Order: sequence, then structure tokens, then C-alpha cells
Amino acid sequence: MKTINLLLATLTLSLHCSLQAAVSTAEAEKLGTVLTPVGAEKAGNADGSIPAWTGGLEKAAGNLDSSGRLSNPYASEQPLFIIDAKNQAQYADKLTDGQRAMFKRYPESYRLRVFPTHRSAAMPEFVYEAAAHNAVNAKLLAEGNGLENFETAIPFPIPQNALEVLWNHLTRYRGGSVRRTYVQAVPLANGNYTPVYFKQQLTYRDQLADFDSQSPGNVLFYYKELITAPSRLAGDVVMVHETLDQVKEPRKAWIYNAGQRRVRRAPQISYDGPFPASDGQRVADNLDMYNGAPDRYDWKLLGKKEIYIPYNNFQLESADHKYSDIIKPGHLNSDLARYELHRVWVVEATLKPGQRHIYAKRVFFIDEDTWQIVLADHFDTHGTLWRVAEGFMTPIYDKQIPWLGTETLYDLLNGRYIIAGMRNEEKEAQEFGFKASSAEYTPAALRNAGVR
Repeated sequence: MKTINLLLATLTLSLHCSLQAAVSTAEAEKLGTVLTPVGAEKAGNADGSIPAWTGGLEKAAGNLDSSGRLSNPYASEQPLFIIDAKNQAQYADKLTDGQRAMFKRYPESYRLRVFPTHRSAAMPEFVYEAAAHNAVNAKLLAEGNGLENFETAIPFPIPQNALEVLWNHLTRYRGGSVRRTYVQAVPLANGNYTPVYFKQQLTYRDQLADFDSQSPGNVLFYYKELITAPSRLAGDVVMVHETLDQVKEPRKAWIYNAGQRRVRRAPQISYDGPFPASDGQRVADNLDMYNGAPDRYDWKLLGKKEIYIPYNNFQLESADHKYSDIIKPGHLNSDLARYELHRVWVVEATLKPGQRHIYAKRVFFIDEDTWQIVLADHFDTHGTLWRVAEGFMTPIYDKQIPWLGTETLYDLLNGRYIIAGMRNEEKEAQEFGFKASSAEYTPAALRNAGVR
């Protein structure tokens, strides 16, 4: 494991910034005892509808097919009950504003199939060791816009405030590196869509083959995605160097336009800049439920809550379904999605005075076992609930990776949505844990990747 010790040049500035101390050794000893190794409550809830965490799914919980797709260990289960527009009131205390708004917007088709809860999240031992180290060492610097003394993942397993919870999402464990193909669609209100095909590559700093000789400095991870279809977009590439302190050093982004055969810097791929190939239905920081610098918002921790969230969505990810089975008018096919009762951290972000963003307020619901944002509500400048996001967790249990597979962002006003991360018809396996050279993430490499 490599220790990230950043922002040394800002120590003087940090004297009048909000420096957050790590927890005490005594407090950190709760990890692995009353808390899981990454900070969730180990015990179940009072009525047993949320079980105790006992280590997550075993690596051998199912089988692997030729395309690298895992079998569903819960395939024999049936829904405990279904929540719809007619009966939602009796479950209101375990629903979000966004879910209730979806019932109102789509009373005939949107529903939640609620299954038994399984705390399936498991991570490798070195991640647990890093979380224990971080608990007593990691700190927020620069008013929450940077980290010091942070290893690998999850800097604040025992968070003290909203920003620490957010940083756990931003740095959560995702397998270190991944290559994959996936499909995205932006259906019209009537359900018609054109699939967009991507090749995506993500590499965290400590997965660089030349990490020791080519220190990435303030870079947290490297990201690259190539569009392979349809033909009007094929060959376009986006590349990002994601920085840890994006106020001190803003995210570096480039776009290769295959039609122009030019690489250009793309500072607009941040905050509320439109994200390429999203047809205006997603801004840059909507990707991965939320990403990027937190400095434009005031963050408030609203505590923990038990709610029904997308979880263990093996059926939704199954090769038995085509993309046309999943993509329906208004929202994805509710008969394929699985929801379970879990505890989540609730974090509210309110736009600071004088700052600009299309979302004036956002509410995030973060799974305690994985630190993944699983639901998000987005409000416009008039206080109207505008967009509702869902992240469909599906663990890659043979590699002990909590994984966000499919994600959606629904527009309540125009009836459209974006759905990304689908792999149901793809034959190539996802590749995790590979080593990449820093040379793969340069503008020159970007140009070569985009050649049609």
C-alpha cells in the first residue's frame, strides 16, 4: 500500500482552514468489533429486518461464466412485498423524497420489489488494514478539499461530519483498476433510444506500474473512456486525471474529437458542465452518483436512516436480459430491479452563496457497508425536486469488490432519463487489478486511442 501524503505546501494555509483530526486509538478499536472493518454498524436492527454483518459474501458464493459474469446467489428468493403508488404511504418512513416523487410521476409502472436484506459487502484484508490506519491518521485539509495521511480507500471509517462521509464515497474501494465495456442510453419519453457503447479504463494511483518512479503527486486516479458506437460518436475519447485537492489543482480533463482529430483540454468536464454523449441529461458531477470537488456546497450530516435501496442486483445485470428488456419509458424495468432495507448515511449539500450550479440542493444516501452513494435527490434553484438518481449495487464477490453496476438519473420534469453501466449483452469480462503505465494516460495516448 502506498501512503498519500499530500498538500504539504499548504500547511501554512491550513492554519486558518478547517483541519479535521483523526479519531482516537480507543475509538478506532471499534473497527472489527462493534463496527465492521470499514465502519458500518456490525449488529442488525431491532426487528431483525437488517441482519448483522458476518463478513459478506464468500468468494465461492457462485459460479463464473465464460464472459466473467457471476451467478446470482439469491436467485431462488422471491420479493417479500412490492411497494407501489397505491401502498407507498405505509412505507413512507423508509422511502426517500425521490422515490415518493417517482411513484407520483409514474403511478402505473414504477415500483420497488423488496427482498430479504443481505449484507453482502466484503473487501480484501489490505483494505480493512488501510481503513484502520486511516481512522487514526487521515485528516481533511483545505476546508475539506484535500486529504493527508491517507492509504488506499476509506479515509474516515468513523466519520465525524458530512465531508468525511462524502470522501469515503469518493475514495471507496473499487478494485484498484478496471477495464470494461458498457452501454449507455438516454431514452426519449416514449422509450425510444440509441445505445452508446463505451470502453472504459480506471486506474488508481497505486496501481500504476511505474508508481515509484513516476509519482502522480496530487492525482487520485486516472480515467479514460472511448466511444465505439454509434458511428457519429465513435472514436471520441474523454480522459481525466482526478485530483485529490481539486481547489488547489483543478481536475485535468481532455477530449479527443475523432471528427476533428484534435486533443483539447476540457475544463468543462467538472461541476455542472455537460458530460459528453449524455444528451443534456447528466452533468459532469452526476457520474458515479457524485464525483469531484465539494467546494461549491455547504455539507450537512443528517444522520443515519433505514431505507429501501437498490442492492444485490444480479438479476438486473443478468445476460438473460437484453437492453430492450431493461430500458422502458420513464424508468428502467421495475420487474428486474431488487431493493433491500439497509442503513444509510444521509448527507445534504446546499449551494453556497455566490456559487453556481444547476442543482441548488442535493441529498445523498450512502450505504454504510460500502460507502457507495446508492440514491440521490437533486433540487433546482426554485427548490423543486428535479432529478432522482439510483445506483444498483451488485457485488463482484469472487474479487471482494463492492460494485456499482447500472446507474440511472431520472428527470421528473421532462420524463427522460439516462442509464449507464449496462453490460448484459457484452461478452468481454471486466478486468480488475491490472497494472497500467502512466504513459497510457497522456494526451498522446488519448489521440492514439481515438483513431477510428
